[in-house]
Amino acid sequence: MISFLQGKLVEALPTQVIVEVHGVGYEVLIPLSSFDKLPTPGQDVKLLTQLIVREDAHILYGFMTATERDLFRLLINSVSGIGPKTALNILSGMNAVAFRGAVANGDVKSLSQISGVGKKTAERIVVELRDKVGAAGALEAASAKHSLSPDDQKTNDATLALMALGFKQAEAHDAVRAAQAMLGASATVEQLVRACLKKG
Repeated sequence: MISFLQGKLVEALPTQVIVEVHGVGYEVLIPLSSFDKLPTPGQDVKLLTQLIVREDAHILYGFMTATERDLFRLLINSVSGIGPKTALNILSGMNAVAFRGAVANGDVKSLSQISGVGKKTAERIVVELRDKVGAAGALEAASAKHSLSPDDQKTNDATLALMALGFKQAEAHDAVRAAQAMLGASATVEQLVRACLKKG
């Protein structure tokens, strides 16, 4: 498995790049979200990769961030009928935070506006990924949309941390609020989470 490529960016197009690594030029397909983050050709670049082997080809897909690659893998491994090409379209059409928010909120309309994703595919994405993306995706998207005050951000981060540890959204939120009341406004996210875990 090729996990990443690090070398010189020789050519960059919105959908593919060529990276030279020790004299070998690798053609890598990328989403638009990664194209926006590329350095100028001639400079060094590190791309996280996913190799897809088909009967007639070995195709490398590249990503500038782990979040993009994780989402790509989630789509091709968890949603029936979605292949690498559609997964790239999805990453090109919507950033990862917005995508997770749309799935968590069941926003079929937004998902079906992505090129190559019809209403049926969008519905399938929501059904098959909602449990994997979960309420954390909705919270993350909401906090990205409204820039939160430092206190709200702290509450949000602590709630997300507890949800990652298996709390349900409502109980995580209540536990964080109770911990804040007990510890005061100066408590850090870590202190809040520890206090909630002790109580739980």
